[in-house]
Amino acid sequence: MLAVERGASPHTLAAYRNDLEDAAAFVGARGSALDAADTPALRDYLAGLSRAGLAPRTAARRLSALRQYFRFAYAEGWRRDDPTLALDGPRLGRPLPKLLSAEDIAALIAAAAAQPPPHGPRLIAILEILYASGMRISELAALPLGAVARDPATLIVRGKGAKERLVPLTDAARAAIKAYLAVRPRFLAEGQSSRFLFPEPGKPAPVSRVRIGQFLKALAVAAGLDPAKVSPHVLRHAFATHLLEGGADLRSVQQMLGHADIATTQIYTHVAVPRLKALVSSHHPLGRRRG
Repeated sequence: MLAVERGASPHTLAAYRNDLEDAAAFVGARGSALDAADTPALRDYLAGLSRAGLAPRTAARRLSALRQYFRFAYAEGWRRDDPTLALDGPRLGRPLPKLLSAEDIAALIAAAAAQPPPHGPRLIAILEILYASGMRISELAALPLGAVARDPATLIVRGKGAKERLVPLTDAARAAIKAYLAVRPRFLAEGQSSRFLFPEPGKPAPVSRVRIGQFLKALAVAAGLDPAKVSPHVLRHAFATHLLEGGADLRSVQQMLGHADIATTQIYTHVAVPRLKALVSSHHPLGRRRG
């Protein structure tokens, strides 16, 4: 159902599978199957996650998987009740996204430029695309070669739920892609081809998300930045935050990020408070009043 009706990605399917298998192992040790689990057993399972030191957000994600599973089981007639209705989720804070400044981004690009071809141009292209478009790392890894065949100003990205959206490319990103394409064949074995823009060296498959994350951690060290601050998703945060600081409207940023709900995008307004205060002071009728 998740795959066919909701168009969930392989990563989402794997996450749900892992969460449900973990819960099934817990109730199985008590002599019950997951589809027959009752509320007390599931409550004990969630309590065990807390005792094991799992983060509240991880526990909340597992509870969400269980709720969707039992809601589906009820709808399909497998059960006459939903044992998750009486379960309370863990309290979640709302952590602000990690931030990189424009200077940090420039330092990462400079560190990538210091590496010889073909690795340097590939790293610059990865950085420029992520920072110019705000796309997710899974979207970048799956980006087909044909998407950049004609030096486009925008890319069509297939995101969550198989939904497509247009994301922009800056002139710097387009130049980086062009430079990378000149050395891209060096990442392929002789006579080999790949439909992906960033293939795994010597293989037709795309480079993995984990590998791209490792690239960025190494670049952070080379740039003199804390590697804990740098990840593909942090570049996505930087894209959104810097756009808002530059005057972009929230709805446009939502569309470019591919957020289904604008409430998800609103977290970036918390990290752009100084600019928002300046906007109110400059443009609100009462804000312009003096003394």
